[in-house]
Amino acid sequence: MSDPQLDIATSSSGDLSCIKEEKLEVHLQNPPCMVPGESLLMREAELDAGELLLLSGVIVLLRLAGGCPEMCRCHSSSHSVDCGRQGLAEVPPDLPPQTLTLHLQDNQIRQLPAFAFRAVPHLRTLNLWNNSLSHLAPGVFHGLQHLQVLNLTQNSLNSLESRLFHSLPQLRELDLSSNNISHLPTFLGRPWENLTVFAVQQNQLQQLDRALLESMPSVRLLFLKDNLWKCNCHLLSLKLWLETFIYKGGVTDGVICASPDTWKGEDLLKIPHELYQPCTFPSLDVGSSRGQQLGSAHRPVPGPPESHSARERDPLECELKPKLRPANLRHAVATIIITGVVCGIVCLMMLVAAIYGCTYAAVTAQHHGGRSARTNEPAKMEGKELCDSSPA
Repeated sequence: MSDPQLDIATSSSGDLSCIKEEKLEVHLQNPPCMVPGESLLMREAELDAGELLLLSGVIVLLRLAGGCPEMCRCHSSSHSVDCGRQGLAEVPPDLPPQTLTLHLQDNQIRQLPAFAFRAVPHLRTLNLWNNSLSHLAPGVFHGLQHLQVLNLTQNSLNSLESRLFHSLPQLRELDLSSNNISHLPTFLGRPWENLTVFAVQQNQLQQLDRALLESMPSVRLLFLKDNLWKCNCHLLSLKLWLETFIYKGGVTDGVICASPDTWKGEDLLKIPHELYQPCTFPSLDVGSSRGQQLGSAHRPVPGPPESHSARERDPLECELKPKLRPANLRHAVATIIITGVVCGIVCLMMLVAAIYGCTYAAVTAQHHGGRSARTNEPAKMEGKELCDSSPA
């Protein structure tokens, strides 16, 4: 006879174990697990409802933890989000905060406001290729302290703010190619110690300030081709910098001159320094200017002051702020080698001449010594005979 309390305990423990089973066959094989009066269909319905409730809870938690935007594809293993080719006009606001790579290529984004990527502070790669960007607001990349790759290729950018990339200290690759950029400021935020790739090919650039390139001490790949380079005195500093850059192991696709007609189609690096005309001050007629001051009572009101970008393009800037021409290390090494070879040859010739002179002197002395000995021998014999024939 069994103890009722033991049966109840056994039945309770059996119920707990049965709840963990998922298949109906398990219930059929273990009939003691059933509570009296409960059917198999009711138990199965309760289990299905619990599973659905658990699954819906997990989905809600995933959404709250940072879901994927509706028109994007998210890859949790690589923490990448692909929103390309979706016709987007703005950055999706509900991006997962753990995103490391964000693809927004082939969309219709025209402008990016400040703090546009505040939802993804850990972003490392940002691809904005082939959009319609015409303006980047100051602070648009604020908060992206870990960004390493920025692709802005094939947009409609005309110019860049001077401190646009100030908040990107870890940037390694910056691609601005295939835009309409006609001028780059001398300062884009901070010295880029980590930048290794800088691409501005296929733009409208005529000049490039050397100070901008000097703020990239680690750059190794430089793409400058297919611009409207004006090869005059203002581009001489770029030529000198590129020579040093290539000597140190840097790689560039070259600068092909678009003007003047004398150098059109020529490689900037192949034009000798001596062929550049120096930048000179325009002639000022002091007498005529004084006459205009005295006689022009109805002078027009002067216009507004020139902008900062216009002052940077002032043709007199290369004279007002001359830059020292750096030493060409390649030519210096070649000069040292040639000088050493010439000095060695001269020293060798002097040594040969000295040996020849000494040998010639020795042979000449020996020859003269033999002749003197033969000449003095008959004189000695005559003296001896005279001494013998003289009276005692």
